Amino acid sequence: MVASRWTFLTNHAMVLFEVWRTPDITVREIAEHVQITERAAHRILAALVQEGYVSRKRIGRNNHYYVSPDSRFRHPGIQHLEIGRLLEALARPLA
Repeated sequence: MVASRWTFLTNHAMVLFEVWRTPDITVREIAEHVQITERAAHRILAALVQEGYVSRKRIGRNNHYYVSPDSRFRHPGIQHLEIGRLLEALARPLA
């Protein structure tokens, strides 16, 4: 029997965190940090931009991404919470 491999945070959450932490990160760097393909990183970023969680600004040849921390979670049980709270919690060093 093969054990299923799952994580507490989705790739969408991990991409969002990487963008929040480093707004000038490249798609290649996002893919490396999250351990997904560049194509998957592009697809996730496009979905996050379309839903309003992330905005994109072109500066020179590069994109800079900005997270909207006031955005709400999509899950009905926690849609009253802002995603910025999760991002801040993830960034805190463990005591």
